[in-house]
Amino acid sequence: MQPRLKERYRNEIAPALMKEFSFTNHMAVPKLEKIVLNMGLGDAHSNPKGLEAARAELAQVTGQHAVVTKAKKSIAAFKLREGMQIGARVTLRGDRMYEFLDRLLNAVLPRIRDFRGISPDAFDGRGNYTLGVREQLIFPEIDFAKVEKVRGMNISIVTTARTDEEGRALLRSFGMPFRK
Repeated sequence: MQPRLKERYRNEIAPALMKEFSFTNHMAVPKLEKIVLNMGLGDAHSNPKGLEAARAELAQVTGQHAVVTKAKKSIAAFKLREGMQIGARVTLRGDRMYEFLDRLLNAVLPRIRDFRGISPDAFDGRGNYTLGVREQLIFPEIDFAKVEKVRGMNISIVTTARTDEEGRALLRSFGMPFRK
């Protein structure tokens, strides 16, 4: 069975974007490439159990194992050495990506306190969007009683759009609640 958003993209969103940006080739229409969830932990080197808890929470949210990220450079001010474990990350593609985006838009974002929409300015210049979440408790899969520390995460939505306008139009057509 196809994810709901994937079918909607094929039947409604892609033809509408093709008309809006006057693409002649259907392969030029922007589409979702991947969604990356990243949880950086400042205390990962002193608290290895926190890193395991973060990996478990990311696995619960996405249904996929999280990979440990390591420092690329040594930074003395942060007491950080090259190769130290500093976070966890999950990359979603295909059907899991569409299922996660569907849950993010319909179940997770409405659970944020005082939610008035997300910033339309968090694009990177090439059509990719990054959203910062302050606490992992907004995901319904995470049990509030088992959480030892509230952590935030970054959710990056990578598209094949060439410009921010194309990426914004793609995400808006999926139902992304941008602030006016």
